[in-house]
Amino acid sequence: MSQSAEAVLAIMKLGAVIPVLTVRDAKDGVAQARALVAGGLPAIEVTLRTANALDAIRAIDDEVEGAVVGAGTIVKPEQIDQALRAGAGFLVSPGVYPRLAQAAFDAPVPFLPGAATASEAMALQDLGFTALKLFPAEAAGGVKLLSSLAAPLPNLRFCPTGGIDLAKAPSYLALPNVVCVGGSWMLPKAALEAGDYATVERLAREASGLKGK
Repeated sequence: MSQSAEAVLAIMKLGAVIPVLTVRDAKDGVAQARALVAGGLPAIEVTLRTANALDAIRAIDDEVEGAVVGAGTIVKPEQIDQALRAGAGFLVSPGVYPRLAQAAFDAPVPFLPGAATASEAMALQDLGFTALKLFPAEAAGGVKLLSSLAAPLPNLRFCPTGGIDLAKAPSYLALPNVVCVGGSWMLPKAALEAGDYATVERLAREASGLKGK
């Protein structure tokens, strides 16, 4: 099954921001997701960086109405099946290599592969991917890089992620080739440690007011 550009873009267009979650456990993931959805950010990426990330994806999929939960930090093909079994509705990788690229292309849900250079973006385009994650966005060149890529690669659309906050997001979203941004600024560590999900909801509401494509 080939990747559908329309399906990937549909996920990207659910909001101007895709929150990127690192969770302690399923309960924490559900609480974060509920606050984000209440704040107007339904597309949620749970990174597979913690032991309980798959449990959190499963719980969010089961318990959080309105959430479209995906799995991020996909770095090995076998993680795709694990994420799908947990209920992930989309997948995100920080980068790709040939074996992962093929598995991503064959995935039955939208896959947002990462690229950091023009060469990587061109290679993914050649494989049939037209919606990409620019990562790490700020370190790779940020707004200037994406602006430079727009003319030679007009068919590509991006979700830049990495180092972006509420102040920087509008500059990215103003670019013609940026559909949304990824970030975790609406999930401050101090608030999460304190269980202050009201702050998460308030920051999510601010982020949801940004204008995407």
